[in-house]
Amino acid sequence: MSRPPTFVPPPGTRRTVLATPRGEFAAIDSPAGGTRRGTALLLPGFTGSKEDFIALHLPLAAAGYRTVAVDGRGQFESKGPADDEAPYAQRELALDVLAQAAAVDEGPVHLVGHSLGGLVARAAVLLDRAPFRSLTLMSSGPGRISTGQQQRVKLLQDALAVLDMAQVWDAMQELEPPEETDTGPGGAGQDALRRRWLSNSPAQLTATGRQLCTEPDRVAELAAVPLPMHVVSGERDDTWPVPLLDAMADRLSAHRTVVRGAQHSPNTDRPEATATALADFWDRCR
Repeated sequence: MSRPPTFVPPPGTRRTVLATPRGEFAAIDSPAGGTRRGTALLLPGFTGSKEDFIALHLPLAAAGYRTVAVDGRGQFESKGPADDEAPYAQRELALDVLAQAAAVDEGPVHLVGHSLGGLVARAAVLLDRAPFRSLTLMSSGPGRISTGQQQRVKLLQDALAVLDMAQVWDAMQELEPPEETDTGPGGAGQDALRRRWLSNSPAQLTATGRQLCTEPDRVAELAAVPLPMHVVSGERDDTWPVPLLDAMADRLSAHRTVVRGAQHSPNTDRPEATATALADFWDRCR
């Protein structure tokens, strides 16, 4: 589970809603500081939320980029059905992303997807590349997740089939005690993380968890799309091993960044270095 440093948006940003023909999506919108160089749409991963990018907003604003981080359908503060998996099919989520990009109303945007968000971002680009200026896959690999992570997801799916969300949360805490987190004012302590967990749709978690475990390798399709691409990861990753991400970047002829000192979530592990890497890449795209 991703652990943002806080759930409180930084000064100058605002919580908002992207209204689209496909529904409303909760977002954190951060304007660019000074001369605007571009706009980025940020998609979170499995069990995550828009708050996973919260530490990126200010450094990217300082670099001249507006950033809009969203909760996908059924994630945290974006509504979605609790017992119907059909709206969470990957194509449906990809169509949501195309609608979100249009709602940002900035012309082509830089698209960033973390983990599961990267698979959804890839699907959106394969449907229609026109709304995007570039694609960044952050800790998101070529196909299904590692065997060990598949086992963890399947355990979660089994639990969701027989327990409610609160019971699943309690079971997760017993099996894997949480790491220390920043619990300052509004910080992402256990209460905030629990609130986010309880707000997720069980059907969304079940459907997207299945996608993580069965996703085919679509790198060859993506490589045929004429769009600047960037593969970002930490030094270690047990969801998609780093050598696999290296090879994917080669196959895509993509720019490659390894964020030192980070693991599966460089956006929360090393946000300053991650923001610098993103801004440098986007500057090249201009």
